[in-house]
Amino acid sequence: MGMKQLTKEQRCAVIRCLVDGCSIRATKRITGVSFNTIQKLTRDLGEACLEFQNQVFRNLTCQRVQCDEIWNYCYCKDKNIPDEMRGEAGIGSMWTWTGMCADTKLIFAWQLGSRDAANAYRFMSSVSERLANRIQLTTDGNRVYLDAVENYFGSKIDYAMLIKLYGNDEKPENRYSPGKCLGAKKQAVMGEPDPEFISTSYAERQNLNIRMQNRRYTRLTNAFSKKADMLAYSIAIMFMYHNFVRIHQTLRSTPAMKAGVTDHKWSIEEMVDLLPILSYNTRPKKAG
Repeated sequence: MGMKQLTKEQRCAVIRCLVDGCSIRATKRITGVSFNTIQKLTRDLGEACLEFQNQVFRNLTCQRVQCDEIWNYCYCKDKNIPDEMRGEAGIGSMWTWTGMCADTKLIFAWQLGSRDAANAYRFMSSVSERLANRIQLTTDGNRVYLDAVENYFGSKIDYAMLIKLYGNDEKPENRYSPGKCLGAKKQAVMGEPDPEFISTSYAERQNLNIRMQNRRYTRLTNAFSKKADMLAYSIAIMFMYHNFVRIHQTLRSTPAMKAGVTDHKWSIEEMVDLLPILSYNTRPKKAG
């Protein structure tokens, strides 16, 4: 079944499956839509969601921002990368950097790439250009944040790191998880961050949502992304759903409503309406 033959209801059914943690093959079985068509829908809607959020997340009045990174991989794990593909972008370990407003739970900035200085700079550039006022920022202890934050915020920020202290647990059942957390140290870096709000708890809790809602992040499965661009499109759709559609239990509204970005709860149908109209018309009439 080709893209131009899909009804709006079918497109919505596919997206509902994808944002609720179904794999592409499970979505195919549930909806009857072909694998390639689901991929095309992911690509096109992902591009639309990326562009829309890039436009509307401006001049945000966040007060407290938490940043974190979540790991997954593309194509294969680092240890299995063929020699001829080593060093290629988009192969092996990938990190999704996220910036979340602690008060509204809005994820207003993200960056997909390595956990290095170059991506820290790109990520902090995105964070800084979306904010309208001075913020208190908390990150983990990743040292690559330091220069990036100073470069884009200068002295106009209250910045602290939450540095977690881990023990070494070599038990086989724990080899896919970090060591046991023994505690955390709060370290002020710039300005005068309020110690009470030095936290990454909300951003870390969101990492669990990401693994539950996006099958490409589920560990120990074969549902990982084969291409980095498809992972990026799925992220845009997932965060669009989180920000505009899904009711946050403690907020009792969507993050976008709480942040004043929109005045109502979006539906999946409204998300699908972001698709370029010309690409999803019914089949054009034959000439003559």
